[in-house]
Amino acid sequence: MKVTVLDRSEPGAEASTAAAGMLAPIGEMVTPRGFSDLCITSRSLYPGFAAELEEAGGCSVGYRRDGSLLAALDAAQEEELASVRSTQAAQGYTLHALSASEVHQRVGGLSPQIRSGLFIAGDHWVDNERLMRALLTACQRAGVRLETGMAVHEFHKKNSRIESVMAADGSIFSAQAYVLAAGCWSGEVAGALGVQIPITPCRGQMMEFEAPHEMPFVVRAGIHYLVPRGDRHILMGTTSEYVGFEKVVSGEGLMSVLDGVTRLAPMVKDFRFVRAWAGLRPDTADHLPILGYGETENLLFATGHFRNGILLTPITAEVISDLILKGSSSRPLELYRPTRFGPELSRQ
Repeated sequence: MKVTVLDRSEPGAEASTAAAGMLAPIGEMVTPRGFSDLCITSRSLYPGFAAELEEAGGCSVGYRRDGSLLAALDAAQEEELASVRSTQAAQGYTLHALSASEVHQRVGGLSPQIRSGLFIAGDHWVDNERLMRALLTACQRAGVRLETGMAVHEFHKKNSRIESVMAADGSIFSAQAYVLAAGCWSGEVAGALGVQIPITPCRGQMMEFEAPHEMPFVVRAGIHYLVPRGDRHILMGTTSEYVGFEKVVSGEGLMSVLDGVTRLAPMVKDFRFVRAWAGLRPDTADHLPILGYGETENLLFATGHFRNGILLTPITAEVISDLILKGSSSRPLELYRPTRFGPELSRQ
């Protein structure tokens, strides 16, 4: 098929490159069960997906399967880790309980306040900035047409089908099928069609440091984490702020991140600061993605992935392409149907 991507800015310039790249469906214990299964299935697709992108894109995507370490700094976090372990072990996943001394043996420089930990070999991570570069190169080599600075402003519709869309500069684009995958801006684009979808931006602030040595794997306590990025660089995050489309780095946000990661790893105070940034996660009312067809026959939705966009990339690609090429998907999609927020997608 011939594919054209219309992007309001530069491809991958928003949440896709702002994320930390953690592929952690086991340690996160996402709910409901059906969504957890979807996340774990997508994680299982990553080895093949990463290899395909590296071959087609001509560069490494920094995909690593070294596992993640979850640490408990207080009684509440210990209870959380115990719940994760019992729930996921009951589903057949392997999680290794660690004493405080075992945690310190695996990673030096962590807080003496650590009470216990979990090591999860099944949680992976990827350098999502490299992933996007490889993906864009692979798309271009496959003949995908990438149109940047092309925000969609108007839909031309006949009966229940879209015939064409108009971009901000007046350009007209026609296709047999359309996919709305505009992240936090999906609601704005859908509004041009007279449709409301409940997408809310959730700001996350991140920092990057250079350490004197490599970290062996992801380390996390509560909402704070350290993610290795190679060349002794480490990403640290994050915040969850509902402040509209204010994609800015704030002093309060950076203090929150620094306080959290320093409590987990006091060694951070000696690291060299590299940069800080913010991104907007596309959240929905139930924190689940919106996937599949709505009322319009030839319009699919692939949006609202919230904190799991990088993790769900390969399974989303599979589902959407199957719906277009085959007319159906073998994956259960009821949880993610666009019409679940009402009897139909609300009309303006």
